[in-house]
Amino acid sequence: MRRVPPSGAFRETFAALRSVLGPHAKKLSVTVDKPGAYTLSSSKLTDRVGRPLFAAGVKIGKSYVSYYFMPIYTCPELLADVSPALRKRMQGKACFNFKTIDAAQVKELAALTKKGLAQFEKIKVPWHE
Repeated sequence: MRRVPPSGAFRETFAALRSVLGPHAKKLSVTVDKPGAYTLSSSKLTDRVGRPLFAAGVKIGKSYVSYYFMPIYTCPELLADVSPALRKRMQGKACFNFKTIDAAQVKELAALTKKGLAQFEKIKVPWHE
C-alpha cells in the first residue's frame, strides 16, 4: 500500500510542533530528525536496554500530527495548569494529537515543554541507582 504524503496542514503543524522542541536540542540528544519525525532523548539517562531515554517527539501520522511528551507521564502534576483546549487534544497519558494548531496552543505547549523538560532532567530511574 502506497503511503499518501502528508497534507500541507500536517506539514505546517509538524513544523510548529518541531519548533517547540528545537530550543531543547542543545541539552538533549536528537535521536530522530527526518521529514515527518523528530525525537529528543536524554543525553544522560538510558532506558533499561541502554538506549537514550525518550523525552519528547513529534510525528506525522495517518490522521494526526502527534506530540509525545514523556515528562507529563513521569510528572502528572504538570497537567494542573493545562488549558481545557489543550487537554482536549490529549490522547492517552503523554500524547497530544493535532490536525492543525493555533499560536496560543504552540505558546502553551512551549511553556509546558520548558517546564517539563527541566523536571525530566531530574527524574530518577531505578536501573540507574
